[in-house]
Amino acid sequence: MPRYFVQLEYKGSNYLGFQKQSNTKRTIQGHLEKALSKIANESIKTTCSGRTDSGVHATNQIIHFDTNSRRSIDSWVKGTNRYLPDDISVINLYKVHKDQHARFDAVKRSYKYLLKKSNNNTGLENEQCLLIRENINAAAMHKAGQHLVGEKDFSSFRASGCQSNSAMREIYEVSVKTKGPYIIFSIVGNAFLLNMIRIIIGTLLEVGKKKITVKQFKDIIAAKKRSEAGKTVSPNGLYFIGPEYNNFQYTKNTVLIDELD
Repeated sequence: MPRYFVQLEYKGSNYLGFQKQSNTKRTIQGHLEKALSKIANESIKTTCSGRTDSGVHATNQIIHFDTNSRRSIDSWVKGTNRYLPDDISVINLYKVHKDQHARFDAVKRSYKYLLKKSNNNTGLENEQCLLIRENINAAAMHKAGQHLVGEKDFSSFRASGCQSNSAMREIYEVSVKTKGPYIIFSIVGNAFLLNMIRIIIGTLLEVGKKKITVKQFKDIIAAKKRSEAGKTVSPNGLYFIGPEYNNFQYTKNTVLIDELD
């Protein structure tokens, strides 16, 4: 049966995460499978490259599905988008080898978190970034973030509801940059734990506000205790920038969060 990869973007504010749930229709996967099924004239099941939590956005989510339905790429894209809400959009669709897997073949996953320094409410950005009123030392956050790089036990940044068998993850790159009133946190890793990035941001902000030192941040990692880390920040500023594959290349969709970096 032919397999397809779908490149998807969405604003996660109105949804309870990517994964379909039995008690709600407010999921990205639920809407996508319903739309794809209408175009295919058969039931479609999808698998994503990385499940995003409630409220989290994505610029390049990759999912795969199998179908015997014959449609042109243009028909798949335009037809599916016709049945999707305005805040979910298919960017492109690719026919791939039947053994290629959106999740298991992903070797890296990239996320960004957007913060904005402002003393006023951000009417247009209230669901797209985290508003920070205090002065923040982004350089100190960047320095502390380098201690995340490598293969480590990230239990200190793991939510209590995480169902992963292991807290071991490998982080390849971390950066904290400023551009105007914005602070952009970027991280690349092989995979991430439940709420891991949001807890990291909450703890790095303690560094940026000079409430803890870079050394103390390093010690928090080594402690492997969730109680040692900072709070879990809002999902509003978190963006899944997308996965990387060795056996599949796609043109990444760029939006404001990428252009700020």
